[in-house]
Formats: sequence, C-alpha cells, structure tokens
Amino acid sequence: MSQQDSIFEERRGAMTGLAYRMLGSRADAEDVVQDAWIRWRGVAAGEVANPAGFLNKVVTRLCLDRLKSARARREVYVGEWLPEPVVDDDHERLGEDLSVAFLLALERLTPLERAAFLLHDVFDLPFAEVAKTLGRGEAACRQLAARAREHVKAGKPRYRPTAEEEQRLTSAFLTAALSGDESLLRGILAQDVVLHADGGGVVSANLNPVSGLEKAVRLLMGIKKKWPAPEGTTARLARINGAPGIVLSHDGVVFQTMGLEIADGRIAAVYTMRNPQKLARLNS
Repeated sequence: MSQQDSIFEERRGAMTGLAYRMLGSRADAEDVVQDAWIRWRGVAAGEVANPAGFLNKVVTRLCLDRLKSARARREVYVGEWLPEPVVDDDHERLGEDLSVAFLLALERLTPLERAAFLLHDVFDLPFAEVAKTLGRGEAACRQLAARAREHVKAGKPRYRPTAEEEQRLTSAFLTAALSGDESLLRGILAQDVVLHADGGGVVSANLNPVSGLEKAVRLLMGIKKKWPAPEGTTARLARINGAPGIVLSHDGVVFQTMGLEIADGRIAAVYTMRNPQKLARLNS
C-alpha cells in the first residue's frame, strides 16, 4: 500500500463519520468517501501539506452539494424522516454520539450551520480550518457554530442509563411488544414517551410522531392485534446508533429496527425504522 493510500485509509473512519452526520445516510456517506478517494488519487503524492484538512474540505463540500438534492427529496418524503440506522459495532468506527435525537437535531440546522458545528465541535477543527473548508470568514463560522450549538444542545439526551437499565428495559419492551402485554408496556414507558417511525411510504408506519403514554400504548397494542409479527420472525437485542435497541428479521432478512431512548428509568422515545431502502445495508 502506498503512503497516499495509507493516509486515506487512516482517515476513512473519520470521513465516513462526518459524512454520515451531515447526510443521515450511511450509504450516501460511503458514496461521498468514494468520491473523495477519486479526488485524492488525482492529487500528486506530497502535493498536499495537510492531508486531513484537504480531505475534510473535500468531504464537507461533497456533502453540501448532496444536501441540496436531499432537502428537495425530504420535502416530498412520505411520513417522518429518520436517519439510516447504524447497528452494533459499526458506530465505533464512526465516532461517538450518533444518537438519533442528535442526528435529528442536526437535521433542523442549515447545511452550513451543520458543517461548521460538526467540524469544530465534533471533529475539533480550529475555526481557521473551518473557514478554509467552508469558504467563509472565521467570524461567520463562529456565528454558524454558535447558532447550531444552541439548537443541538436543546435536542441532545441528557440522561445516561446504566448498562443494567438498558438491558432490563430493552428486554421488557421486546417482550411487551411481541406478547401484547399492556401492563408491562405501561410500566416501562414514560408518561411523555414519543414513538417515531419511518416507512418512507414504502411500508406501513405511523406518518407522524405519536406522543404520550396513552396514545403510545394504544398504537402498540393496535399494531400487535392488526399486524402481528409473521411466523418465523426472530428478534435480537442490538446497539442502534450507540443506544439500546432491537432488530427484527424474517427468514434472515431484517425488516425493522427499533432504537430506544431511555431517561429516568423509563423509555422516553422509540425510533422505528421500517423503510427497506434504509435497511438494505443490514441485509447485504
């Protein structure tokens, strides 16, 4: 492997992590990194004094270009949009804090705010480097990051459950959801629980978030009665975007993931992914 190839491979995880946070799609993130690889190979060895800065700039600008079309697609997206799930150890290669709540908070930012915040606050680039990457002045980049920081701070989970708490609540939720145990559901869901789901208009899923214990229980019980899991369904506990969750498969094909957000000993949010396009990576 050449030195140029080695430099790129050393940066691959960081670049993929940056692109995933920018785009909310692992598949799109990998496409961006592949495009960055093509551009990197077009640079003469030793020509770039700061390879990390060069690659960050390439990936960021490729993501900003993709976000233009992505935003247009999301305006006509059927139902709620959720990021493509990252399951099990995959999140370790992409860096910390990949929670769905965090990614949804990023979605509410403008593309430039998102880029400035991620580059400085998550990937520790000085504002001088951020300014070069975005083609803006340092003061403007500081303002972009500051605005983003306030929005993201409001959306990030503040509670850190213990491993025992995660195991107990995730196992109980799986049991309750599959068996239709209403009393068990009421014992583990928070009063202000929110159920999110993404079917992408391809498969059935609630189109809008469902908030509150009573509505959540009615929805989950209704799903159990009207759409019971098909015979041959298997379920396993997993890490989804670094949080506890469940992966459901039928005949070896993943058809649903459920990520849980836990707060104060209860399940505060459930993020259900049913869109097969966003689950394709798990079946490849």
